[in-house]
Amino acid sequence: MKANDSRILRKRKRNIKRRTDRRNFPPGRAPVLRGSNVHYEVSDRARAIDCGGLGAFHLLAQNTGLIEALDDSLELLKLHLPYHESDHVLNIAYNTLTGGRCLDDLELRRNDEAYLDALGAERIPDPTTAGDFTRRFSERDVVALMDAVNAVRPRVWKKNLRRRERRLAVIDADGTLAPTTGECKEGMGLSYKGEWGYHPLVVSLANAQEPLYLVNRPGNRPSHEGAAQWMDRPADGISHPGVQ
Repeated sequence: MKANDSRILRKRKRNIKRRTDRRNFPPGRAPVLRGSNVHYEVSDRARAIDCGGLGAFHLLAQNTGLIEALDDSLELLKLHLPYHESDHVLNIAYNTLTGGRCLDDLELRRNDEAYLDALGAERIPDPTTAGDFTRRFSERDVVALMDAVNAVRPRVWKKNLRRRERRLAVIDADGTLAPTTGECKEGMGLSYKGEWGYHPLVVSLANAQEPLYLVNRPGNRPSHEGAAQWMDRPADGISHPGVQ
C-alpha cells in the first residue's frame, strides 16, 4: 500500500471515531438525518466495484498454482474457445464469493466492466455457458476437482502455519442433513427427521478448519457410511509426519 493511501485511511478512521463518539451530539432538536442536495458524478477514469477482495482471491489462485492444477486435473472441454476449465471453475467460485446466489447472477458480473478489469478479462462465461460446463461433470470429475484443490493446500500451509503446527494433521468427518424442496431430484432420500433431501459427508482438516472433501449421499444414509475411505484419501496426500 502506498504511503499516501495509508495516510488517507488513517484520517478517515479518525473522522469516523470522532463522529461516532458518544459525546458527539448534533446541534438543535431536529432529526439527525437531515441531508439534502446530494450530488452524483460519473468519473471517466476511476471505477469502483462492490467486492474489493476479488483481486486478493485471484492473486491467491495464481500464487498457489491452483489455476494450473485445475487445468491439469480436469479434461471437460475438447477446445478452449476461449475458456479453459480453470476459467469456468473460478468464474463460478468468484460469483459465489462476491455475493452471487445462482448461476444467473453471472449475468450481472459479466456486464460489470470494473469487475472484468479486476480479473484482467475481456469477458467471462455467461450463465448458459456456465450451466453447460457444470453438466459435463461426472462423479470422477468432481473428485478430480477436489483433488486438484487439495493438491495446492500444502503450499499454503507451509507459508501460513508454523512448523510445529504442521507436525500433526487432524482429519475430521461428519454428516450433515441438507433438506431440499425438490421432489424429483436424483439421489435424494427421506432422512430420520422426515425431511426429503441429502445427507452429505464433510471431510475436513480440523487444524485449519478447511473442508477437504464433500461427498453427497441420499438423506436416508447413516453418518458414518463411507467415512473411512474418504478419510484415508486426504491422509495419503498430506505431507505431515503424523496423521490422526
